[in-house]
Amino acid sequence: MKSRKQDKPSRAATEYRYEKLTWPEIDDAVEMGKVCVVPCGAVEQHGAHLPLDVDIVCPTGIAWGAGNLIRDQMLVLPTVSYGYTGHVMDFPGTINQHYEHFIAHVLDITKSLAYHGFKKIVLFNGHGSNMPNLDLVARRTNLDTDAECVVCAWWNLLTVDRDFLPSWRQSKFPGGCSHACELETSLYLYLDSDNVRKDRIHSGVISMNEEKSPFNWVDLFGAGPATLVSWTSSYSESGVLGDAEKASVEKGERAYEEAVKQLARLIKWFKARPKDRRRDRHRRKPTMPMPWGQQSI
Repeated sequence: MKSRKQDKPSRAATEYRYEKLTWPEIDDAVEMGKVCVVPCGAVEQHGAHLPLDVDIVCPTGIAWGAGNLIRDQMLVLPTVSYGYTGHVMDFPGTINQHYEHFIAHVLDITKSLAYHGFKKIVLFNGHGSNMPNLDLVARRTNLDTDAECVVCAWWNLLTVDRDFLPSWRQSKFPGGCSHACELETSLYLYLDSDNVRKDRIHSGVISMNEEKSPFNWVDLFGAGPATLVSWTSSYSESGVLGDAEKASVEKGERAYEEAVKQLARLIKWFKARPKDRRRDRHRRKPTMPMPWGQQSI
């Protein structure tokens, strides 16, 4: 009988799609210290020109691109397709997942990964209003398991190189890149051009930004210090927030390639980074377990 070492290399070394591995191959991936990437999106309106799956297609496409680039270092899980979108329900088609259900759903995923032995997890977000919820999931994963978890929105990868955004953005700041905008429309044009209703691409006004308040304004790449997040229908007629008419396939390709490059860099950095070590500062050891179920030292 051949030894394990004489067998051909495990598929875990070349497969970046989590669900395509068998359970023995998952064990191999754990031993390799692969970083697990969980794309998180939403089914939500994006104006009259973009389909409801923008927040699914964008993070998933970028994650697959990075996975293909560094197959031996990361695994991309099936996308969490339903997000926190209750504020958009005035627009037909949007599917909301209650924030408690959403948090519990994603936390169940990270806890399962930690249990199986994966110790580095990235929640890769494609929907803005998922962010506070995913931040809580990452924090709870870090406290409740022995894994480490970070959250990253795909558009924030475009700010790693400070010269990148100014090199292509033509829309005004703030507001030009907010939702179904120059950026999202461009990326979707690159990833799935056939499903863009190109004859319906129109820019949209964000009424809160028109107030010119130093406190209440929004953009993908920034927000006012006291931005009012209410019903989307209260500040948008079309559901388009920004300058969609400035979008192009070429901009989408540039955004995709930059995001893939930076996600791969993030994975390499995170994989190699030593785990943070907790240190109890109590003079006397507590006499009861942590009340919230966190990992003991």
